[in-house]
Amino acid sequence: MTNSKGLPQITHDKLIIPFGTFYLCRHQFQLMRHSLFIFLVFFGSLATFSQNADIDLLKKINGSYTPRGGGVMEVFTHSVNPICLGVPAGIFITGAVKKDKVLMVNGLEIGSASFVTGLFTAGLKWGIDRERPFVTYPNDITKYTSAGSPSFPSGHTSMAFSTATSVSLLYPKWYVIVPAYSYACAVGYSRMYLGVHYPSDVLAGALLGSGTAIGTHYLFRYLKKRYVAKKQMAFL
Repeated sequence: MTNSKGLPQITHDKLIIPFGTFYLCRHQFQLMRHSLFIFLVFFGSLATFSQNADIDLLKKINGSYTPRGGGVMEVFTHSVNPICLGVPAGIFITGAVKKDKVLMVNGLEIGSASFVTGLFTAGLKWGIDRERPFVTYPNDITKYTSAGSPSFPSGHTSMAFSTATSVSLLYPKWYVIVPAYSYACAVGYSRMYLGVHYPSDVLAGALLGSGTAIGTHYLFRYLKKRYVAKKQMAFL
């Protein structure tokens, strides 16, 4: 099939990007590094300025705990890894079975966003090394679920928002966006309700996960366009 200029037309359903083309150029890496620096400075200042408001809000949320509510929040908390791994894997496998290369690329995009989010989250956690609220305020905050790594930012929240944002960008329908972000918000709330994260941890995780997913989405768009352009040039 050719377009109006006589060049081969690469249709969207035929598109697949070789794994080897996934890379970040030097300029993109520097931009991500500078953005991360700004993120650290902003939230470091915010955490210092609003520590009292942070713990006061957490006390109210954590203090409203009930066994029934705790059970519901535990479900959201423990569902993050299965969902954030299962969604991209399921989309990719479905694409492979149906031989739908668009679905396969979408699965790779969501998985890549989650992977990068995980790297950024781990780096920030151990770089900042903020104590969990139940450690700093043992008389005020009760821990109702397991928590091991440092507190800032919330890893569960960052992963949930990364997946929600990626899915919403790829499938921009209200019946996808509303449930996706409702789930992500419920995950973030569960981390405060169960006493393992400050509100600022959750807010930072939401922004980090969403931002990484948006960046990954536009990187994939760039790579898709580049791949199509190379394919068209190959037929000249």
